[in-house]
Amino acid sequence: MKQALLLLLLFTFSQSASASYANYEVIQLYSQDELNKLINKNQHLQRVRADDCQLVEDIKAHALKVKEPSYIYLWGDMLTWGVCVERDVDLGLHYISLSAKQGLLPAIEQLGRYYEKGILIEQDTNRAIIYYREAALQGFLNAQLNYVRMLIDGYGSPLDYEDAYRVLFIHAIADKKIKRQAENLLSRLEKKMPGYVVKRARKKTL
Repeated sequence: MKQALLLLLLFTFSQSASASYANYEVIQLYSQDELNKLINKNQHLQRVRADDCQLVEDIKAHALKVKEPSYIYLWGDMLTWGVCVERDVDLGLHYISLSAKQGLLPAIEQLGRYYEKGILIEQDTNRAIIYYREAALQGFLNAQLNYVRMLIDGYGSPLDYEDAYRVLFIHAIADKKIKRQAENLLSRLEKKMPGYVVKRARKKTL
């Protein structure tokens, strides 16, 4: 009798647990490609929130143990803005800077924006344009737009105009709104450049 009762209790518990697990959604850790796409669209923090902060320890492990640049950047951004973790701006900026040193272009561009606008750190337009230039010449569109804009506004050197023009001119842009923005910036930069330099910059695309 006792054995039968025990079997019944075990069966009931098993059924209840199975039902609970069936209702529990397992969140998979992001692939490198998926995370890079989220970062490029600046949707990485929203995704972490949308996943109810279930992947915090996995993200931390990939950042600190596996040392993947995109995860180092994500972990740094989470710390900087207090997303799913206790906020620590200094430590967050440390990891963002570390991912930038490893060549992650969104991290480099973000540091440029922070220095340009004085976000979380002291404003320094000279450092901002250095970061923008580095990411822009490696093909990162947001950095290219910001780099050209700062040159138009009088920052940097006229010697940089040709390369800045060239990399934005050859960038294929699918988004019509951003494409119009790029064309407007190029048109404004052209007015600051000798005609032969503009022609030379365009010829370099062939």
